[in-house]
Amino acid sequence: MKLRIGLIGLGDQWQSMHRPALRMLGDRFDVRAIYCNVSKLAESAVSEFQADPVDGYQALVTRDDIDAVLVLENSWLRFHPATAACRAGKAVYWASDLDFDPIRDREFKNCVEDSGVAFMAGLPRRFAPATLRLKELIATHLGAPRLIFCHKRLCLEDAPMKRRDQITRRGVEGNLGDDSRVDPEEIRARMTRTELMQLIDWCCYVVGERPLSVMSANHSPEEAADYQALSLLFKETSSGRATRERFSTGTPAASSNGSSTDKARRTSENKGVTAQISCGSYIPAQWQEAIGFRPPAAMQVCCENGVAFVDLPGTLVWFDDAGRHQEFLEGESPVGEKMLGQFHRAVTSLVRNLSGLEDAFNAAAILKAARTSLHEGRRVDLGDLA
Repeated sequence: MKLRIGLIGLGDQWQSMHRPALRMLGDRFDVRAIYCNVSKLAESAVSEFQADPVDGYQALVTRDDIDAVLVLENSWLRFHPATAACRAGKAVYWASDLDFDPIRDREFKNCVEDSGVAFMAGLPRRFAPATLRLKELIATHLGAPRLIFCHKRLCLEDAPMKRRDQITRRGVEGNLGDDSRVDPEEIRARMTRTELMQLIDWCCYVVGERPLSVMSANHSPEEAADYQALSLLFKETSSGRATRERFSTGTPAASSNGSSTDKARRTSENKGVTAQISCGSYIPAQWQEAIGFRPPAAMQVCCENGVAFVDLPGTLVWFDDAGRHQEFLEGESPVGEKMLGQFHRAVTSLVRNLSGLEDAFNAAAILKAARTSLHEGRRVDLGDLA
């Protein structure tokens, strides 16, 4: 089935992710209409996809020849285009800002749930080839995770394109002129919150569980954007319990990697999973050489039977009793194609799936609890999120 879609905004990832994906998936998607306030970009996209230019998102979502809407740009409109699409009965692919607030944005979540349409939030780390391969290794070779270390070093290039010049001018010249209302620190804080939500969701996806509690620490007592660290505690994974039960009953699993005694010793200590997540923009934007120096692995996972180092999108190095294994997965389908392919299945399936929306709001709730932990100086229980 070919979906007739409309695009709302084209965003910073249009050229690198969404445009190539739509070109490759031309047998599944037919771009019928485009609404974008950047005229040159809109003209190019309209010409390439033979689509109709539209003056507003309301006009786009109410068209009879539109089955689904792709919101591809962060803007001041926030949830209005997606809300209008849901009310018009159109499925929504949300690649815009994930800076949700679980309380303030509850009305939007309820609107999506009540609409009956498919909704998918863009969570690209889940669909990276290295992440998918890591999940395979956890199920087959590495065993259940025990410790996860996840770090993101933010820099100016992570900011939306429209804001980069504003940050640079403020930092170098100290004068924004007409852009004086833009607060670079707020931009950095928003980037940090969005990245932390993505990292939280990534860890939850790798573990396959929701965390039980969170504890947070910042570089400064205030809620600053330069550095924030979270500690998530998960319950023991099902694979970890199954492995320990096998050894406790004297029935070790068949494996060629090490003795059953060694594995029993390692798994007997697996009482749960701890994830350490950190994110910040602590290196000044003008120190470009320092920013690129020795970047840490995007994720390090210590499992029952080995350890893995992940660099997105497609590099994975892992170690077990047999030694080092290095995999380059650049030949896999790009992340944009995988996500849009998943969206197509969600829309055409008879079973409605809102897991992306639930997971995004779950990550937002965890981050909100982390702020409570920071202010109160204690670990916060997340039992109410389950």
